[in-house]
Amino acid sequence: MEQINQLRDKLRPYLGWHGARLSFVSLFLIALFRAKTVNLAELATVCGGEVAIESHYKRMQRFFRSFELDLSQIAQVLVQLADIPQPWVLSLDRTNWSFGQTQFNILMLGIVHQGIAFPLLWTMLDKRGNSNSDERMDLLERFEVLFPDAQIAYLTADREFLGKEWLSYLLIDKPIPFRIRIRQSDKICAGCGQRALASRQVFANLSVGETRILSGRHWVWGRPVYVIGTRLQPTRKGDDDFLILITNHCPQQAVSDYAQRWGIETLFGALKTRGFCLESTHFTDAHRLSKLLAVLAIAFVWAMKTGIWQHKLRPIRLKSHRRRAKSLFRLGFDYLRSILTNLDHKKPAFLDSLRFLSCT
Repeated sequence: MEQINQLRDKLRPYLGWHGARLSFVSLFLIALFRAKTVNLAELATVCGGEVAIESHYKRMQRFFRSFELDLSQIAQVLVQLADIPQPWVLSLDRTNWSFGQTQFNILMLGIVHQGIAFPLLWTMLDKRGNSNSDERMDLLERFEVLFPDAQIAYLTADREFLGKEWLSYLLIDKPIPFRIRIRQSDKICAGCGQRALASRQVFANLSVGETRILSGRHWVWGRPVYVIGTRLQPTRKGDDDFLILITNHCPQQAVSDYAQRWGIETLFGALKTRGFCLESTHFTDAHRLSKLLAVLAIAFVWAMKTGIWQHKLRPIRLKSHRRRAKSLFRLGFDYLRSILTNLDHKKPAFLDSLRFLSCT
């Protein structure tokens, strides 16, 4: 297929792989948008050409089983393609699901841009539950090695990303501005000899919608930080009543900055049910799943850049609640699908879409 060669030539300057490998990835990307799933059996049916479906399926299996993919190279390629202006807002989070008896648990670092996190680095956790400080620090160390000159606006993270060792790392070892939510049960202490109180007690007298910044630094998890609390309107029984944040600088901006964290949740939705259906994979091997994520990350960037372009041409209408009727990712995803499922009649549009796999 001519379009596979055109896509391969676009990717070659970034990946530098052997021609056959690039051709496979190009074929896989096209099939991915056509099928809207990462399930190899489904992908094999939409690859087209004169090759038998079973042959396509076996080729995909061989790639994810045998090809050694450099995730550091992929991270650098993603940054080149995404071309996100600095300073970067980083978001750290975890997504998990199960397939039969296999549990998947992925710790991911992304760069938030246009309301969504662009995937950058990830770790396949070989356990259930939260990550530990060593796993988080390892991810940020990898980031620093790959992007030593990167300017970081701040790092956002939710309530599971806490602990004295982790805060020590962010405050002392590798000083990084952060906005991290703490639990209502986490203790806050004004200083030496002062009584430590649960954070919900400290902010108990706030009205719904009211925000307070505690004066000066307070001790949380054994480290001095600024603490900010907002009382929420619970949407259902059992929800937390408070949004309580800690930061090491600019506490006045912490609440609005923390809202950027939602971008990584939006990314997980795009990788899963709202886009590529990652959970439909039958992979049970973490190494193979990590390679699949790398290919999905390239597809995600392609869709996002296409969506941003489409939005500039024809802005997405706003609903009554002032939110967009469709996300930028979905706009680009649907546009690429409309082209890639009808390549015989949309060759010019396909060639035009390839320019978004470039930082120029």
